[in-house]
Amino acid sequence: MKPAKPHKAPAAGEKQLRYFLIFKPYGMLSQFTEDTPGQITLAGLETLLPSDVYPVGRLDKDSEGLLLLTNDPSLNHRLLDPRFGHTRTYWAQVEGIPTHEALQRLASGVLIKTEKGPYQTLPTQTRLLEQAPPLPDRNPPVRYRAAIPTAWLELRLREGKNRQVRRMCAAVGFPVLRLVRASVQQVHLGNMLPGDVIEIGKQELFRQLGL
Repeated sequence: MKPAKPHKAPAAGEKQLRYFLIFKPYGMLSQFTEDTPGQITLAGLETLLPSDVYPVGRLDKDSEGLLLLTNDPSLNHRLLDPRFGHTRTYWAQVEGIPTHEALQRLASGVLIKTEKGPYQTLPTQTRLLEQAPPLPDRNPPVRYRAAIPTAWLELRLREGKNRQVRRMCAAVGFPVLRLVRASVQQVHLGNMLPGDVIEIGKQELFRQLGL
């Protein structure tokens, strides 16, 4: 695991803004406190994080991948406000081999159910990957069925409804078995492993985010 880098102290009276990239593991909540006893949270990461940082956006417990943490409220606003439309790339392992029709429906936008009612998703860039992406094995492993093949999709979204990718894939008949957020704009997982934490400077992060 790569340790968080030491950071230059701010001037007197100035808040020290910190930015971290995390590979959130499967089964971990995107928060520091438990909702019920025994849950795994960000507090369980081996790297000690500042007490005032928080996630920018969320990944549900069953999803993995890139999560940004900061104590900079301006970043939270600029990444989550739908007006800015930052691209998020996901790798989804699905049950079955998606048809051309299913891929076209995902790309054009599909009707999904949300907590607030039916929602028509925006068009996405969707493609069937020829081989599995370079990811470490999941712990625990994805269930295996000898009679049912699986495939990997790459989806690029500019919106982020709760469990949207899972709901989109289910809507076209191909349930998600494993879901990983691979990047936000030009910020990528790279060679990170589940549980890794990397501190990144504001200038470099904002450049990669196009801010």
